[in-house]
Amino acid sequence: MNETLVTLVGNAATGVEFRETATGGMARFRMAATPRRWDREKQHWADGHTSFYTVWAWRTLASNLAGSVSVGEPLVVHGRLKVREEERDGTWKTSVDIEAVAVGHDLTRGTAAFRRVVRGEPSLTARRTRPTGSAADTETHGGEAGGSGADRSRADRSGAVGGAAVRFPEESAHRQKQATEMVSVS
Repeated sequence: MNETLVTLVGNAATGVEFRETATGGMARFRMAATPRRWDREKQHWADGHTSFYTVWAWRTLASNLAGSVSVGEPLVVHGRLKVREEERDGTWKTSVDIEAVAVGHDLTRGTAAFRRVVRGEPSLTARRTRPTGSAADTETHGGEAGGSGADRSRADRSGAVGGAAVRFPEESAHRQKQATEMVSVS
């Protein structure tokens, strides 16, 4: 079967709606894509017509989307194009859906910090907010509320998520190997 794969660049126009189903998670959100063109006569950039798409995701991608995407964030979505036409109240309506294969933040417009999710721990994908200076903030960022930039980046590399350090199996094995080598050299 031939499928039309597309890649969209735009912004999340709505929040991610997540539902647990019998076959796994399902998520949906609307995405807005507005082309920009250089207007030679007026000598400035002008926005074109905004197109809206409904993005659908399933299983792990759906769960990760729910914990990662907020309204207004710039995104890149890759997936299968689905165009539906239906009649409502005597008029025909066209809907354009994207069944997502991959979704990520558009790094031409900002930065992102990737956190690998350990299977079986859905709490790691949940967005959490905590006040600055909380006990979790102090523990994660080296003793000082808020921490310095160096402390914060060190915590991010170690996998700090929502105030709790996440240990990755490959990272632990690497550290154990280093410790063993240091003991044998002494």
